[in-house]
Amino acid sequence: MIQTMRWTIFLLGVMIFSLGISTAIRVQYLGVHPWDVLNVGLYEKVGFSIGTWNIIISVLLIIISWILDKSYIRIGTFFNAILVGLFVDFYLWTDILPVTTHTWTDIFIMISGIIIMGVGGGIYNAAGVGSGPRDGFMLSISDKLHAPIGRIRIITESTVLVLGLLLGGPVFFFTFIFTFIQSPIFQYTFKRCKYKIDHIETRLLQKQSRNLGA
Repeated sequence: MIQTMRWTIFLLGVMIFSLGISTAIRVQYLGVHPWDVLNVGLYEKVGFSIGTWNIIISVLLIIISWILDKSYIRIGTFFNAILVGLFVDFYLWTDILPVTTHTWTDIFIMISGIIIMGVGGGIYNAAGVGSGPRDGFMLSISDKLHAPIGRIRIITESTVLVLGLLLGGPVFFFTFIFTFIQSPIFQYTFKRCKYKIDHIETRLLQKQSRNLGA
């Protein structure tokens, strides 16, 4: 029961997170997250889909993390790597996303995408079944080098951004403020969801304990 709840919340979070990515990509000329700059750049230069490149890069990051520190790799990490890419492609191939207008309304679409990503990321991480491939990758490097995670994140995302830019990925204003908007939303959602999940789990365990004692 408890694991079913956690996996359901994880799946919901991944779906919301992927929707945020796809929404932002729809107005990519305003700039997207550094990792998505790389995915879009690879898509435009090499082919395959954006979601496919998300999966390929995620798998590579999992392999590196596994070599450096297996503790950050859990089954949810593998599901995250596959499902985010699949959902991103699904959303981009359907007509449910807002249409780019190249007017001021695109700014609201972009901000909505960033907020949705923050909420979704907070939800699936709160489920506690495994961190995302990128987070696990940066945490494992941080531990290996005994360096602050903030510094590792800046170096990693800057490197990814440069690679994506060289491949012709969409870099603009929102690329540089993406994290500043998304991170606080992620943190708030994560804390609230984790509190709720832990509270529900405690009540379920207490109920099971009472039933066994009856």
